[in-house]
Amino acid sequence: MKKIKVLVVDDSMLFRKVLIDSLSKHSDIEVIGFAVDAFDAKEKIPVLCPDVVTLDVEMPRLNGIAFLKQLIPQHPVPVVVVSSLNINVFEALSAGAVDFVRKPDMTKQNTVDAFLKDLAGKVRIASKAIVHQPKPREAVRPVMPSSTLNSAKLKSMVIAIGASTGGTEATLTVLKDLPPDTPGIVVVQHMPEGFTKMYAERLDRLCHMRVKEAKSGDAIVRGQVLIAPGGELQTKVVRQGSGFAVTCLPGDKVSGHRPSVDVLFTSVAENVGRNAVGIIMTGMGRDGADGLLKMRKNGAFTIGQDKESCIVYGMPMVAQNIGAVEVQASCDNIAGVLRRHLTKM
Repeated sequence: MKKIKVLVVDDSMLFRKVLIDSLSKHSDIEVIGFAVDAFDAKEKIPVLCPDVVTLDVEMPRLNGIAFLKQLIPQHPVPVVVVSSLNINVFEALSAGAVDFVRKPDMTKQNTVDAFLKDLAGKVRIASKAIVHQPKPREAVRPVMPSSTLNSAKLKSMVIAIGASTGGTEATLTVLKDLPPDTPGIVVVQHMPEGFTKMYAERLDRLCHMRVKEAKSGDAIVRGQVLIAPGGELQTKVVRQGSGFAVTCLPGDKVSGHRPSVDVLFTSVAENVGRNAVGIIMTGMGRDGADGLLKMRKNGAFTIGQDKESCIVYGMPMVAQNIGAVEVQASCDNIAGVLRRHLTKM
């Protein structure tokens, strides 16, 4: 079996040792070297040719984000960012990182163990990722032409989006091209607790629709996107009077995840039916595929991201293979497909 070759980049000697020792215990992973900072990494990556790089964001001389902006155009290697709880992680993903893991509290063994397990999983996923050159992002909302979404049917429509690895930027690509009166959207993006709130705040700055982290009881309304909270909760769509709302309640993992795309899509299939749209995007595994099939069988319009634009063509591939996807489209074209569908309503 071919091992995944990993280069560890971190300025902390202690933390480097923890990462190297832990990753080296896995039979399918080989740590082929380490770098003490970004300049060291710039020299070693072309020589060692790692399959995956783990990268600390907060480093002296040249931070991880600035390094990524230089690295990815020259050497498009999958990078898993190791970051504390701050907005820098989204800047790193925008600069071309494939995924991230949250730094643990080193005084708590259970959080360290969970972090190391998560890191190994992310390294395996990253080794299968296709790294795309990052696209320039506007610092403010782009100009949006006048909307033609006038149908009264759209008031009670629900749009559900599910994504995992690569999904933070993919979902942004879709949402930024939607007009401010788009029907209410609920998003499940696999992400740890704490980061979903920051992610929602970032999207809110860049998109025409309002974006917030969902709270149980929030109504689904036109012009607003609800991001399912990461952590211990499962997010579902339920009926509320003549409309719909979300519940965010404790629940077991489903399809290996919490929040789970399958849980969201299944609730939309059961409670919204044909007046819904389901969109499944980049990510490893099959979370969301079965739920999307239920949505399509109940009359919803379904879209799957195509292979060429996915960082990891896993979830959309399974959905396509089981017949859950009505239309496949590239990440850049999904918003257009959705707008054309809505104008026919």
